[in-house]
Amino acid sequence: MRYDMDLRLFIYFVSLYGVTLAQPPPYSTDLETSLRTELFTNYSVLQRPDARVNVKVALTLLTINDMNIKDQTLSISGYLTLDWLDSRLAWNDPSTTSQDYSNIRFLFSTETYVWRPAIIIENSVDDISVISDTNIPMRLQSDGRIAWSPAGIYKVSCEADTTYYPLDYQACWIKVSTWGYTQTEITLHYDTGTPVELGFYSENGEWELISAEGTITEDRSRGGQTFSTLTFQINLQRRALFHVLNTLFPVALMAVLIPMTFKLPSDSGEKIGYSLTVLLAYAVYLTLISDNIPSTSVTVCYLSVFLALTLMYGTIAVILVILVLMVHHKTEHDQIPAWLKKFTTKFLMPVTCWKRSVRCNREAVAPISEEHVVIEAPDDHGKKGLPLDGNEHSKPKEETELEWNTISAVLDNFFFIVMMTLVLLTTLIIFAVIVAHYDQTS
Repeated sequence: MRYDMDLRLFIYFVSLYGVTLAQPPPYSTDLETSLRTELFTNYSVLQRPDARVNVKVALTLLTINDMNIKDQTLSISGYLTLDWLDSRLAWNDPSTTSQDYSNIRFLFSTETYVWRPAIIIENSVDDISVISDTNIPMRLQSDGRIAWSPAGIYKVSCEADTTYYPLDYQACWIKVSTWGYTQTEITLHYDTGTPVELGFYSENGEWELISAEGTITEDRSRGGQTFSTLTFQINLQRRALFHVLNTLFPVALMAVLIPMTFKLPSDSGEKIGYSLTVLLAYAVYLTLISDNIPSTSVTVCYLSVFLALTLMYGTIAVILVILVLMVHHKTEHDQIPAWLKKFTTKFLMPVTCWKRSVRCNREAVAPISEEHVVIEAPDDHGKKGLPLDGNEHSKPKEETELEWNTISAVLDNFFFIVMMTLVLLTTLIIFAVIVAHYDQTS
């Protein structure tokens, strides 16, 4: 009986010992040191893991720092996540290692000790060197898969489309390409999950992020060799409120001031000064707008066209004001040409709805009696004068009532109508095109 119990205890402890021996050793610093020694003893950082390495690339966008349409550059903060397989650094198969390291799930290293793909930002404007950072750790998994996420501020060239500035929409690209290794040696692929991660994105005050995606996988040729390239597209739209209040609204109000020049009385002495002030204000605004858009003829900015047209209207208004003042200050001794009288009465007055009061010549008042009165006066031949009809003297002389200051007032009204029509049509058409495109892209 006692012998059987001792035998059972012996078998139990032997089984327990066997189970303990079958389990992998728990994690310890000594165990990790042993694994590192075993993995990196004959490891060469200059040798790529395979004849052809497939690298998955993803972009994590943190924020839009600046979209400078004058310099045509885009600056972002974010990091690229590169993922590839290096079978030389796998330890998940105990048969390939001296002992079982299953309790070590990850190792961390840097590019100093681990091979990494040579990647560049092809359209970078600040630095086109290979992406490198010895301070950022690489995560090594037990199956040999390596993940590396170098972070930075990337400034790339972006050809800006200023057609609808300041309510514009911009599409920029970040081109990631291999360097040194050809397409047959390293092939870049988008991360199958999310090529562009926006989970940590912080909004920009001026630009709204519409979308960000991986768009193109292409092979680019440099020096007769083909290199794998990925393109990330970032679509931005400028926020409207600031520029509506500080750009579009002021220039529209200033445009309306141009026709108002012709509502100032000619005797005030301020018509020329006022028109020149409005013209100068528009010239200054045109300079400010030109400083914010690129000096390119590839696209034409509608706002620049509007300012140029309004500047032209202002220049024409100054010339017309001078013409009106010249007419206004004509004296009564200056005879009004017949064509000008006819043009004023037959065209300008009807167009401007000008109502002219009809006055009679007081010196040609008819006598109370409507009978014919004979005025006898010797003529050059000593003959009596012919009888005159008193009603003939009472006929209004419309031609004598048209004076220079009346013509100048009619011209003021006519030029006001023409200028106001041009300004309103130009403003409505151009601003409608800009706003309609903004709503469409939104």
